[in-house]
Amino acid sequence: MLDHELVEIVDNLRTLGTDGADVEAKRADRQLPPSIRTTLSAFANTRGGVLILGLDESEGFAASGVREPAKMAGDLASWCSTEMEPPLRPLIRVHQIEGASLVVAEIPELEPARKPCFYRGAGLTQGSYVRVADGDRRLTGYEVQMLLAKRGQPRDDEEPVPATGVDDLGPQLVAEFLARLRQSRPYVFGGLDQVAALRRARVLVDGGSGDLVLSLGGLLALGRDPQALFPQLMLTFVHYPTVDGPDPVSGRRFIDNVLLEGPIPVMARDGIAVLLRNMSRRSVVAGVGREDTWEYPEPALREAIVNALVHRDLSPQSRGAQVQIEMYPNRLVVRNPGGLFGPVSVDILGEEGVSAARNATLLQILEDVPIPGGTRTVCENRGSGIPAMIKSLRAARMSPPEFRDRISTFSVTFPNHTLLGTGDRSPQTRLRADRRGQLLAELGTEPVSRADLARRTGLAASTVSYWLRILRSEGLVEPTEKSTRSPTVRYRRSNSDEGSA
Repeated sequence: MLDHELVEIVDNLRTLGTDGADVEAKRADRQLPPSIRTTLSAFANTRGGVLILGLDESEGFAASGVREPAKMAGDLASWCSTEMEPPLRPLIRVHQIEGASLVVAEIPELEPARKPCFYRGAGLTQGSYVRVADGDRRLTGYEVQMLLAKRGQPRDDEEPVPATGVDDLGPQLVAEFLARLRQSRPYVFGGLDQVAALRRARVLVDGGSGDLVLSLGGLLALGRDPQALFPQLMLTFVHYPTVDGPDPVSGRRFIDNVLLEGPIPVMARDGIAVLLRNMSRRSVVAGVGREDTWEYPEPALREAIVNALVHRDLSPQSRGAQVQIEMYPNRLVVRNPGGLFGPVSVDILGEEGVSAARNATLLQILEDVPIPGGTRTVCENRGSGIPAMIKSLRAARMSPPEFRDRISTFSVTFPNHTLLGTGDRSPQTRLRADRRGQLLAELGTEPVSRADLARRTGLAASTVSYWLRILRSEGLVEPTEKSTRSPTVRYRRSNSDEGSA
């Protein structure tokens, strides 16, 4: 980090009056504060960050400095190597700011195969943290297990389900599934009978005592009634009357509340049906006329629902949680248990070739299972779901969705564009007011940081980040660094005139 970059970060801290998601400042006169260990763990487990020693937050981030900067830098490097597991190798430098010596460490995010990073003295469960807003939060036992699961390929979808068999499968789904397999992969499945083919596809697996039983993935993909054995592996839909949920004035809790059960192909079909039942249409100017469309494009919703159902965590710890759809006046949220898996991150979702499957066997089965009532299969298993979602939103002249990865959950939020441009300036509308023009007005050929944009526009940092992602996807804005996770990344207008409105 260069001196002028540090000065800008310090200025931003003083302007905002608090630490950030990727910057932590601590007073450290003669020795390292013990709380540094939690920050090291949190940065390494989240998106990395910058640790600044020698700034006093209680005094408006005044440069209090450190007495022996070289020794403190060495002590910090030692802590990173000997007290953290796995060891961290941050870039540590001493800077002079306003006559004071500051020790600055740039902590990189660990790759998924090495998470979680934890303080050895507290142990794996008690010493693992994640960064949330401007603080460090201890990971739950479930979140720790989720990170550990990313080190290898989970096999929860291949788990045998005791006391099950072929009779627990839906005959029509099985018939169509096997017909597709024999047509698309005749060399492997052409000469196999039903039981042998289902075993080869890992719908049937060894039950442990020589008998064949259904795998969890086989039950969810082709079962008659998966919820008879796993009641919470279902899909729920709630339509709320206000942007905050239930209406405290009228006492109305929801407009519609539906539990959707059955195998994944059935839940995917019924999920779309209940959404269409609850959506209204909007009018969009198209050429010289007007075109009526749904509030949200159906292809985008289908991809979001299918992704949530097939990529959800199936480990025993999460089987008490459902996939959820929540509709509010200003947004639609699809949420599933289990964060992103493997090397995939929110920053690169939708890019070509980006794909990782937590439930590889389940996905492979559903590749050849049609949604009831149609010829389209549940999924393509080619990593095309997110790109297809974004493409359909662009075709509908809507902005990309907001993705949130929280280790234990993943959510997709679609803003309701019927609230934009209507002249309604209610608080509900302002929650999703279009900020493209406001940000573009502050951007030029000279790079500007996110913190600067927040200060100039008066917008929350999360709002700036949200609309910057949209402007990047539309080709209107470009970052100065390849990774947008760096706290020093800046943005400028793209040199290309291309982009979608």
